[in-house]
Amino acid sequence: MKFVSSREIRVNPKPVFEALEDEEVVLTSRGKPVALLLEVSGDDLEETVRLVRRAKAQAATSRLRKSAMEQGADKLSQEEIEAEIEATRSERSER
Repeated sequence: MKFVSSREIRVNPKPVFEALEDEEVVLTSRGKPVALLLEVSGDDLEETVRLVRRAKAQAATSRLRKSAMEQGADKLSQEEIEAEIEATRSERSER
């Protein structure tokens, strides 16, 4: 993986696009990653986008599960879950 600043891609984009042939490029702004650039072709663009979205959804699900475990929410019974849902619904209807 190669890291490239947003300034670098603005000033001299050709080496960045050439690097995409061999590896993914992480675009940074002020030293922090903000985007991932990957090589795609017109033939597989939609499939690549679909796979990236699936990977992002799986990562979000993993973070939620980890958070639930840390908070002990993974040990709630079905009755406790339903009570929590009902309490949230009641709170929303009061607004």
